[in-house]
Amino acid sequence: MTSPAGPGTAARAHGGGALASSGAPPAPPVKRPRAPLAQEPSGVHQLGGSFLQIAATVGGMAVLAGKIAARVATLRVDGAEFMRNLYRMGVKSMPIVIVTALFTGAIMVIQAAPLVERFGAHGLLGWGAGFGTLREIAPLLTALMINGRVGANNTAELGTMVVTEQIDALRVLAIDPVSFLIAPRFLAMVLTLLLSVIFADALALLGAALTGDLLLGVAPAVFYNGLTSGLLDIGDVTSGLVKSVVFGVVLALSSCQYGLGVTGGAPGVGRAVNATVVASAAGIFILDYFVSFTLD
Repeated sequence: MTSPAGPGTAARAHGGGALASSGAPPAPPVKRPRAPLAQEPSGVHQLGGSFLQIAATVGGMAVLAGKIAARVATLRVDGAEFMRNLYRMGVKSMPIVIVTALFTGAIMVIQAAPLVERFGAHGLLGWGAGFGTLREIAPLLTALMINGRVGANNTAELGTMVVTEQIDALRVLAIDPVSFLIAPRFLAMVLTLLLSVIFADALALLGAALTGDLLLGVAPAVFYNGLTSGLLDIGDVTSGLVKSVVFGVVLALSSCQYGLGVTGGAPGVGRAVNATVVASAAGIFILDYFVSFTLD
């Protein structure tokens, strides 16, 4: 059954037929204005932004150092938290310190072996290995190992506390986060690095003596005679220990500052950990230059 065509239907049919018979081209599509593309910042802007970011980070570390110094000077440091972090950062880092130190001493002897054999300077092997190890290699490599293990872990823990508002909860409970969390971690990290370098010095010399005996036939007594014959003095040992304290301060301040400045949830924690490792390593090398230049 077909519905009757009304007047409206006839009009639409008549109009459509008129358009089809006229052959008029369709109306062109309306062009919408495009949004302007965002211009990339120039090199000068990027350089300035990087400089401001570095300045803000260094300034934040200086402010944090002042707060820690104020708590330490007034003995407002949580003792139980300090001992717990000292065990977690120091004792549990011993395996990586042992492996690094032993192979560091062995590598020093391997590098010196061709010259020792060429000139027959077996008596100077102990001095050659000890000079580089005590002054430079042991503090530097130990600091980098502690940075990768302890510094990154400290940043992740503090960043997680910031994201989950645990730091704010401490303030609500009238607990100072710097006295309870930051100052104990700072002291534990500095002391951990100092003791680790002392331990690494002894193990590196032990590894060098064993390697010299196995590869070059240099008896351990001859090796240690080269260490104590007067070519090395207490200043060489002190130089490495001073560097370990400086490296520990940089590592602790960097990890705490980046941890407390986390924003953006869980991805922000990952970015902070990455930035901590990079910034601490760069700071270690930069300050190594200045401390070496000052002490020498």
